[in-house]
Amino acid sequence: MIEYLDRLPQMLGRCGSAMVDVAVIGAGQTKYGNHPSGLKGMWAEAAESAFASVDHGFEPRSVDEAFIGSVAFGGAQLGNTAALLTEHSGMDGIPVRRVENACASSGFALRDAWMAIKSGQADVVVAGGIEKMNDLSPERKRFWLGVSGDTEWERLAGLTFPGTYALMARRHFHEFGSVHDDLVHISVKNHMHGFLNEVAHIRKEVSFEKANSGFMVADPLTLYDCCPTSDGASCVILAADHVVRQFTDDPVWVRSSGAGSDRLALHDRPSITQLIATQKAAQSAYSAAGLTASDVDFAEVHDCFTVAEMMATEDLGFAQRGEGGVFAREGRGRLNEGDVCINPSGGLKSKGHPLGATGTGQAVEVFKQLRGSVEHGRQVTDAEVGLSHNVGGSGATCSVHLFGRSRE
Repeated sequence: MIEYLDRLPQMLGRCGSAMVDVAVIGAGQTKYGNHPSGLKGMWAEAAESAFASVDHGFEPRSVDEAFIGSVAFGGAQLGNTAALLTEHSGMDGIPVRRVENACASSGFALRDAWMAIKSGQADVVVAGGIEKMNDLSPERKRFWLGVSGDTEWERLAGLTFPGTYALMARRHFHEFGSVHDDLVHISVKNHMHGFLNEVAHIRKEVSFEKANSGFMVADPLTLYDCCPTSDGASCVILAADHVVRQFTDDPVWVRSSGAGSDRLALHDRPSITQLIATQKAAQSAYSAAGLTASDVDFAEVHDCFTVAEMMATEDLGFAQRGEGGVFAREGRGRLNEGDVCINPSGGLKSKGHPLGATGTGQAVEVFKQLRGSVEHGRQVTDAEVGLSHNVGGSGATCSVHLFGRSRE
């Protein structure tokens, strides 16, 4: 009877109580870029880093379930990806699945993990992501980068992702008077932030003049407006409130999770200067957490192209509609200088973009920022609330998560 009473709080949590809160207790990732390991080695490195970050120690057998995001770039492991990877990180035997939602794959893996705990079905869940991109030829890379667009009307017609976002940029310039210099400010900022990030793919500061004179990729986007293709893996460990203290006295709470979707092809959208999926995801996350954009101290946003960050600042509520260019121009997203720090990690532009790993990679950055454990010189001062924003493809899917030092 005594044993039963001792276990009652945990049993009530598993019964689906709406009062279950979720925290990040550990997080880790590989360096992004050209990684020497394959899928198994990269995942093992990220998972071991996450396990080691748990304050009171962590055993993989503690995990109840795992969700791993991946586009399976190159087709190296299209089937049973998650089972293969968890086998190589001491989590074999648990329920696992691969989550695919284009570049938002691990953002949705994180959401699935959060929901599994929130519903009371699990106490400790791993969310992660992985992508091996740089072992392919340039031709095959271009093929795989295009698989997340509308196959019939965009991809087969020759529209590339740089071309897709170039159309968005040109339309934003036309509608709101923004200019390419605004995008250059974003590129310079993210390279400045990423310079001190030890896991960043491109660790170099870039002058305004250099970023403004890159070779053209898709007019008006140049090389310095585009993120690199990267290898990498990331892993986040979530736990229910009633078991958190077993693992850490310094959790980072997942205050809310929001998601949204939109039409896949650009020509089917009423506007291409905003991402409705982002707006829906953000509104849902803010409402559930009882927060607004003004409460956010820093945000990891999905800047696959500089124009994507410009639109994200508007869609997430940090700038008024049409004023994303002004926001960038005035430096309002710079570390400890502006209204809200945008991409203290360097973002996809500097940190890199291993497609399936990006969403949970953003969560790793948020976890470390809120715990004050990032490298010297790039800590967001007095950060209490962080946001992650992970977009699939050209904006058909999006997840937004809000994290806090406090539980509510």
